[in-house]
Amino acid sequence: MKQKIHLWIEEYLFFPNFFQKIISFLLLPLTLIYLIIIFTKRFKAKKIDFDIPIISIGNIIVGGSGKTPITIELASKYENACVILRGYGRSSKGLQIVSLNGDIKVDVTVSGDEAMLLAKSLKKATIIVSENRIEAILKAKELGSKIIFLDDGFSKYSISKFDILLKPQNEPTNNFCLPSGGYREPKSFYKKANIVLQEGKDFKRVITIKKDENIKELPAKTILLTAISKPKRLLEFLPKNIKMISFPDHHNFTKEEILDIQNEYKDYAILTTGKDMVKLKEFNLENLYLMDLCIKIDENVDFSSMNSYINSFK
Repeated sequence: MKQKIHLWIEEYLFFPNFFQKIISFLLLPLTLIYLIIIFTKRFKAKKIDFDIPIISIGNIIVGGSGKTPITIELASKYENACVILRGYGRSSKGLQIVSLNGDIKVDVTVSGDEAMLLAKSLKKATIIVSENRIEAILKAKELGSKIIFLDDGFSKYSISKFDILLKPQNEPTNNFCLPSGGYREPKSFYKKANIVLQEGKDFKRVITIKKDENIKELPAKTILLTAISKPKRLLEFLPKNIKMISFPDHHNFTKEEILDIQNEYKDYAILTTGKDMVKLKEFNLENLYLMDLCIKIDENVDFSSMNSYINSFK
């Protein structure tokens, strides 16, 4: 039931049917209030310069659009890099140093799934989770970081930074902001970014199926188990007979849920994402496969403005 509800909500936000469009229009007065708050915050914000290059990787729609793999791709090219993110789905509060120059300090319950994926993928970077991005930036500087990547930082108007916005390959047919649609900020705000990268045009996802870090073929009987935003987008990379079990984004799987799935799908292999894998590892599942995702950025994408920005701090 929960799976159906969260899939219905995602359909409503991005690609609504006729009935959902009626609901969207009825909520427009609330959307107007939301927009007033957004514009007021942006207008009142006073930029703080932290004297360190800060690259924000963000989007203006609800849910995933490739921020984490893009961050991994870009941050891996720099020494003394720090990635800062809020840490959704974690049990901890406040600022937590997830990894220090590649040395992982906490487990996934403290870090959250995205932060742990970043820590395991960026072997030399520092990863910090914090609700307070300004506090985290100051901590990163204290720890000796020379460049900061801010996950989902576009709406942090008070931070002086270089903004990269990601645009989905299939843009929503619902162009309204919350709660009438899936945009967190007006669609026109793409113009406020320094660089806009669109999936399918400027970058693409490359999927490799792995088991125990070795490239493998999927068994004929496989289920996809995931807790990411917009999970249906994964199906385009997989055989058509794959069954999907999805949970809300950042969901922490329980032992009871895993046992129920194993009982229902006794002879099936379980396929999952890197973000989910860091949480499923603790269950020691024998027939667990990974959708290993990497990003390939088109060689024609012009990053000269970002390079000039970074070099201006040297």
